Amino acid sequence: MKRVKKQHLPSKICLTCGFSFTWRKKWEKNWEEVKFCSEKCRKSKNSKSL
Repeated sequence: MKRVKKQHLPSKICLTCGFSFTWRKKWEKNWEEVKFCSEKCRKSKNSKSL
């Protein structure tokens, strides 16, 4: 696989904190389903309201 510079990786906005996060290798198979930047945000998704 050809290396890609970090600036060219896809990114998303976290639904909980609003932080912009970029694609990671561990999310390769389910990138479309990733909605949170971290486990902490995923676990606290119901305690915060936007």
